[in-house]
Amino acid sequence: MAFGLSNRVASAEVFSYLEGMEVHFSPDIETRLQQVALANGRDAEQLVKDTVARMLESQARFVAGVQKGIAAADRGELIDHDDVVERINRLFEP
Repeated sequence: MAFGLSNRVASAEVFSYLEGMEVHFSPDIETRLQQVALANGRDAEQLVKDTVARMLESQARFVAGVQKGIAAADRGELIDHDDVVERINRLFEP
């Protein structure tokens, strides 16, 4: 059972023609970006760059985890529902 996630995740090669990118925000978002950047001693452009980089890294980790889970399921390595509930409950134990 292959879901073809790797085929749907754009690679950097596909967009290698991009030399720069311009993104437009609403005035409200621009104001909020400026406020957060100022509060952290950074400029808004660097804040956006850093935030997008973290988001892309997080997305890549998520996709890799999903692919790993799909591969495990394809091998029949599944976790019983009760075990899942127990693991989740342990996450919220003090």
